[in-house]
Amino acid sequence: METTMTSKINLLIGAAALAALAAPAPTLAQDNQGKLQIKLLGTAVLPDGKISKVRNNAAGVPAGTQSFASDNVVPTLAVEYFFSPNFSVETICCLTAHHINGAGALAGTNLVRTVKILPATVTLKAHMPLGPIKPYVGAGPTYFIFISEKSGTTTTALGLPKNKIDDKVGFALQAGVDVPLGANGFGLSLDAKRYFVRPVAHWSTAGGAELLATRHKLDPWVLSAGVSYRF
Repeated sequence: METTMTSKINLLIGAAALAALAAPAPTLAQDNQGKLQIKLLGTAVLPDGKISKVRNNAAGVPAGTQSFASDNVVPTLAVEYFFSPNFSVETICCLTAHHINGAGALAGTNLVRTVKILPATVTLKAHMPLGPIKPYVGAGPTYFIFISEKSGTTTTALGLPKNKIDDKVGFALQAGVDVPLGANGFGLSLDAKRYFVRPVAHWSTAGGAELLATRHKLDPWVLSAGVSYRF
């Protein structure tokens, strides 16, 4: 009886040891992918920029006034942290410059000569591995910081040399795919974001009197492609 019991105990210990050795294997495979991923991307920023509401029209701009913002291509750095194999949080860093021109009744005019935008964005991402291809979707808040606004040539000529665009909280939706290149941590990345941001632009006289304020449907598409490294 004692021999039989000892044999059963040894068998259980052996089975437990084999299970312990086998169980970590998937986890180790996931851990080997690393918790951090850095991406260096080329990014096309494609804003809308149309006027959604005129807040102040003391300047007397005509009915049918409209506007659009220029596109730009900039380098972007993305940093991503995986807190589980299928979920991560990502932030991006880029600075993009644009100008705003008139349309409709103001076609051919320049309203904002230049404005730089820092889109501070954090997204929560869900990954769906399909073999070597890893598509994902994400969403999160953004805070657009507007820097170095300069009134356009037309608005300056009309006596409105000062331009200010209010910083604005918005929202971003995201989708993309990561494609690993072997097991060394390097990969390719394609990413698309749609931002929903509605800032207000102000034009004032040299003395600071505001004569024009418009709300804009900025809502840019932000399309990126580049390389990644996960470690």
